[in-house]
Amino acid sequence: MKVKESVQRVCHTLLALYKHGLCKGIVMGCVAFPSFISAQELVLPQDSIIMINLEEVIMISAQKAFNFRKQAKPLSSLDEFLESSKKVAMVKRGGYAWEPTLNNMFSERLSVTIDGMRIFGACTDKMDPITSYVDASNLSKAHIASGQQGAKHGNTIGGAIDLELDKSNFRNTGFRGGVESGFEGNNQQSIIGGELNYSGAKFYADTDIIYRKTENYKAGGDKEVLFSQFTKYNISANLGYKLTDDNAITASFIFDEARDVGYPALPMDVSSAKAIIGSIGYEQDSLGGRLQHWNSKLYMNTITHVMDDTNRPDVAIHMDMPGWSDTYGFFSEARLNGDSNKLMFKVDGYYNRSLAEMTMYPQDPNEKPMFMLTWPDVRTANGAIYVEDELSLKGSSLKIATRIALQNQNVADEFGLNSLRIFYPEMEASKPRFLKSISGQWHKMWMPWHLNAGVSYGDRAPSVTEGYGFYLFNSFDNHDYVGDPRLKNEKSMEVNAKLSYVKPKFNISAEANFFHIPDYIIGVVDPSLSAMTLGADGVKMYKNLSYARLFNTSLDAEYALLPELKWTGDVSYHLGTDNQGANLPFISPLSYRSGVQYDKNTFSVAVKMSGATKQVNYNPEYGEDQTLAYTVFSISIGKTFYMNNDSIMAKVGVENIFDKEYSTYTDWKNIPRMGRNIFLTLTYSIK
Repeated sequence: MKVKESVQRVCHTLLALYKHGLCKGIVMGCVAFPSFISAQELVLPQDSIIMINLEEVIMISAQKAFNFRKQAKPLSSLDEFLESSKKVAMVKRGGYAWEPTLNNMFSERLSVTIDGMRIFGACTDKMDPITSYVDASNLSKAHIASGQQGAKHGNTIGGAIDLELDKSNFRNTGFRGGVESGFEGNNQQSIIGGELNYSGAKFYADTDIIYRKTENYKAGGDKEVLFSQFTKYNISANLGYKLTDDNAITASFIFDEARDVGYPALPMDVSSAKAIIGSIGYEQDSLGGRLQHWNSKLYMNTITHVMDDTNRPDVAIHMDMPGWSDTYGFFSEARLNGDSNKLMFKVDGYYNRSLAEMTMYPQDPNEKPMFMLTWPDVRTANGAIYVEDELSLKGSSLKIATRIALQNQNVADEFGLNSLRIFYPEMEASKPRFLKSISGQWHKMWMPWHLNAGVSYGDRAPSVTEGYGFYLFNSFDNHDYVGDPRLKNEKSMEVNAKLSYVKPKFNISAEANFFHIPDYIIGVVDPSLSAMTLGADGVKMYKNLSYARLFNTSLDAEYALLPELKWTGDVSYHLGTDNQGANLPFISPLSYRSGVQYDKNTFSVAVKMSGATKQVNYNPEYGEDQTLAYTVFSISIGKTFYMNNDSIMAKVGVENIFDKEYSTYTDWKNIPRMGRNIFLTLTYSIK
């Protein structure tokens, strides 16, 4: 009887973890534990409902020994990890700094944070997404929330990606460390890194460093893709000190720099992209009574990004385009646990300064250089309150959330303000906005079935580029772009649903969402204006369309053929149109993935396939053409060797086995993806 009660307690604990998207495999194993306890004895009380959010969690480097075996390519870049998500696609402009999209929406419509910290890129051409300023080696997981379920981290339309830093969190493990290295044959990439960590009951310190260097990669058919090289290093540290048993102070620091970064799909490269990211926080387990988990943080980050075309041949006019972005922010959140509900409060705010300029140097030395501000020193101040309540109902659960924010943008540079007043003579230097969102997510569980359904409304302010950009060249559609500070807030009304069937050996789920987006912001040709960039086809002004609509649907399944052998597969379909019924740009065709994973003791094998059908719903007005259908295959084999308490983990693999030459719908100007690539990774862990 004591054994049975113990098993019940363990299973209930694991089911609670399942609620947060953790330990899924263990939870399923617990549910399928017939040798100890019957299914009837494990039935939860009628009012005990597990809330299943539509959030995806990608494990990156937490519990590295475990994930080394599970990941097909353990030393992948963060871009590759995110691309493995069912919800995220990556826009590729070269071999580095891919831009994440979610629900077929770009970064303007997303909230991307690092440990809850708001960070904004310093490049007007989006060559430095936030994900480029961290590395997979210093992260534990990526939380991906669709639509307004991501509103906790900021005002959003498409959703949110929060990258969680890897921390020891006072686990009493003492000193641990390791060295990791890797090599890739296609682009001659060399990877070397190391970590040294200490964790005790009162103090922890985690340090990590990694260096990556690549040459030009080769597409299928051994075709070299020029200007696709890069060099990057990342240094990070996380500290924690317990003041008492239930409160602690924490600190984090990241220094990231990339040099000599080529962007073959763009007319310019990057000589330097540098970020300094720091924070200090305070955590308290209990504030008395039912008010718990108080977490507060102050943070700052500064980014310097320098574009130039020094190494490009046959440049008509040499240009330098540096950009700067500085952000200072805070957040404070706590939870109140009631008898039948869990309430969370969060207050957050940030102040950002975005400045970018361009200097053009004529070939005739007697002519003066031309200078202009492409981002006119825009200062953005944003403060918000977020409230979320999870209610346990009879046989179901309901999560209601709302966010209210006040934002003000101010053009601080007089020269930049006067430049924009050429188009908008009555423009004020300052523009306040009121932003809001509300969402409801209902979950019903009758094992083995789960049903999620939700509705939401939210809006966002125009980005710095959309509101204040000045003659920014877009090489995809070959137009210069000018912002409009008078733009209305873009709104979004969303409905979503997900039906899942979950068994210990087999699960399958179907998911869909639909976005109706009034005042959709996009560039529209203005024939009265002349382009400034040589060879550009014209000028587009950012405008509000009456509306746009997006539809996304997917089906995914998982089947344990044997305890050691698992198959997974998914297929997705997407549509996007504007108010005239024309296709929106960058909408995915029918895509699919499938793979088998074998894990037994210290040995693992993974075989994977991914592909897409021919792109049908594209729009030449936005620079798109039709991408062809493709299917690519990969394989990896791993083995772990133990020496006393230490371990050596080795993995070798081949990507794009058949050296397929292909591009996807997110590859800028049809830049081809990497051809056949053989990789080797080694990790030595000291415990």
